[in-house]
Amino acid sequence: MKPVISVAGRKIGVDYPPYVIAELSANHNGVFETARNIIESAKKNGADAVKLQTYTADTITLNSSAPEFQIKGGLWGGKSLYELYLEAQMPWEWHAPLFEYAKKLDITIFSSPFDNTAVDLLETLGAPAYKIASFEAVDLPLIKYVASTGKPMIISTGMADAEEIAEAIEAAHDGGCKELAILHCVSGYPAPAYDYNLRTIPDMIQRHGLVTGLSDHTLDNTTAITSVALGASIIEKHFTLDRSGGGPDDSFSLEPSELMALCRDSKTAWAALGKIDYGRKSSEQGNVQFRRSLYVVEDIAKGEAITLRNVRSVRPGYGLAPKHLEGVLGKVASVDIKRNTPLSYDLLK
Repeated sequence: MKPVISVAGRKIGVDYPPYVIAELSANHNGVFETARNIIESAKKNGADAVKLQTYTADTITLNSSAPEFQIKGGLWGGKSLYELYLEAQMPWEWHAPLFEYAKKLDITIFSSPFDNTAVDLLETLGAPAYKIASFEAVDLPLIKYVASTGKPMIISTGMADAEEIAEAIEAAHDGGCKELAILHCVSGYPAPAYDYNLRTIPDMIQRHGLVTGLSDHTLDNTTAITSVALGASIIEKHFTLDRSGGGPDDSFSLEPSELMALCRDSKTAWAALGKIDYGRKSSEQGNVQFRRSLYVVEDIAKGEAITLRNVRSVRPGYGLAPKHLEGVLGKVASVDIKRNTPLSYDLLK
């Protein structure tokens, strides 16, 4: 039986169109109206859900100047972890109005909690599901606490090895989660397509028997759309109104037109997969006539034999199929046959 989960009434699995999540992340850039506009644009451009991140700098790290708390290189180089998360955090007082706004727009909204207090906040807002971020996939106590809510869970597996993925899944089940999905992920920001090794997705499905998807940090949609052909049922992408906005995550996020293309093209890819079917398709029906068949190419008198000189395989397809050629050679015409006549056994003795 194929695995399925349900989030806010929407079934997710390989037999359903891909579930596209627009990750708002830090792209609000500290402006509440921007966060609202991102949710509105996600809905307008076809996303199934929008996802927040629920933490404060104090719940995710320590305010320390020690070397291990300093970021070296990459997008966020030169900042401390505390400085990065102080800039990127979404104020907790925004959550309730954003949840209400998403409800008004009829788009599903949920979040990644980064500690137990974030889970408690999201529970008061009726969060329909939870996402465990890649960096938290090793925080088994947090996973168990989220699982205790009984809500569907999605665990991102960036940086986790096979053993750590299995431990996270076990923790979710032990905590009481009944509907679980996992996302293949590369935690590079951005990540190159060649790092994704998408053939891992069917292996994950086979190993764990769970709804499986992709958290994609590449700069275009090719990797995400390709993943659908390999069994991805969920696609998560960071989403912004303006990639040049200057926020911590803007530069590797999709813009509105790109999100629209992702939603459209991933569903087209899923529809194209279809099922195993060797039958004639509806779009082919009118073209059957253009296949080859046996036609008389010279006048044949009654009693004259069929030869390679007076019968050929040509288009259109109204005569006998070409596979009958050997069977009719040497047979005798039962009537006079004019050239350009489709050959049939009715015309032969």
